[in-house]
Amino acid sequence: MGSGYAALDGAYQFVFTALLVILAILFLVCLIRAVRGPRMADRIVAVNMMGTMVMVALAVLAVLLQEGYLVDICLIYAMISFLAVIILTKVYIGVYMERKNREG
Repeated sequence: MGSGYAALDGAYQFVFTALLVILAILFLVCLIRAVRGPRMADRIVAVNMMGTMVMVALAVLAVLLQEGYLVDICLIYAMISFLAVIILTKVYIGVYMERKNREG
């Protein structure tokens, strides 16, 4: 019975490690989208998605390493990421409205 749990733990560790590798690859894809564009809205969505992937990676690490404090860090990061996206959107809308007023 003990060996069954060890095999299950090994399977979970493999799945979580594979998930972290996939998240790292997707993070790089989002980083490319955030840098290349083509519009500011695409960049903001890419930054928001990168923040979400970091939160998922932190949650997976919390389970994999069995460290409860990582969940707290994940929650704090979620709040900071949300505020960052709101600020970026607010700045983008301000720049857009200023440009629109100049042209019109």
